[in-house]
Amino acid sequence: MTHTYPAKTPRTPLAFVVNLIRGALIGMAELVPGISGGTVALVVGIYERALNAGNQLMKRQFRAVDWPFLIAVGVGMVTAVFTLSTVLHDFVENSPEYARGLFLGMVIVSIWVPVAMMDPRDVRRRGVMLIPLFLVAAVVGFLATGFTSTPQTDPSLIVIFFAASIAVCALVMPGISGSFLLLAMGLYTPIMGSLSNREWDVILTFMAGALLGVALFIKGLTWALTKHRSITLTVMAGLMLGSLRALWPWQDDNAGLLAPGDNALAVFGMTLIGAAVVAAFIVADRVSTARRDSEVVAESQPA
Repeated sequence: MTHTYPAKTPRTPLAFVVNLIRGALIGMAELVPGISGGTVALVVGIYERALNAGNQLMKRQFRAVDWPFLIAVGVGMVTAVFTLSTVLHDFVENSPEYARGLFLGMVIVSIWVPVAMMDPRDVRRRGVMLIPLFLVAAVVGFLATGFTSTPQTDPSLIVIFFAASIAVCALVMPGISGSFLLLAMGLYTPIMGSLSNREWDVILTFMAGALLGVALFIKGLTWALTKHRSITLTVMAGLMLGSLRALWPWQDDNAGLLAPGDNALAVFGMTLIGAAVVAAFIVADRVSTARRDSEVVAESQPA
């Protein structure tokens, strides 16, 4: 099944600001273990547009790239990473239960996003295959997010380069947290520290590795979404469900799951807030899409 990507972003100040905020939200997500930047891109309604722009860059189709959109999202991401790395790192480190509770609610609701992107007719035809595939992906995500590693104190730049090329795949693939992959490799703490301290040799090495990872991964995922859309989205949804394990608020130092503590009411309150924020994004995107579609239909009608 072929898919038509969304039209280019309107070149208005409001569109730029909206995409700037979307990029900032994605950048914030990439700083937090357990939540995927790709998931947030899905939630705020720019996932396929961003994937398409990245694919055009890889193919050197520079005139076709939606540059106002790409620049706004990129500036928002970079700004969030550099300005909020210390704040979010402190929030996750000092209030882990409240942080995970907030992100748990966000990801629970966002599972609906890839499901809603599927063609219902294709889902009905392939349901016998898609349901087991969803469950397998959920189990894989659950098991994968159970691994952690002792933080490395002074990783080499070569290690950081290749770790970045792996972790950045989470920016493209919803359900996989790049920061959690770094945590599993024992590199989350030193890299976050380098961001906070502006250690440019580490930062530039990480960026170079990330570019390599995106270049290798993005073409394959674009092909999968175009040729096997329902299967790809099913795997995404399953991984997102399985990744909820990493966001259970009460865990020990080895990512073992614990029973709710005395602060359960406050933590689950944060979960409801996170769910409400994402639900608001989804509803706003649906309303905007419906309005845009109705305008297109109206313009196509003869006068």
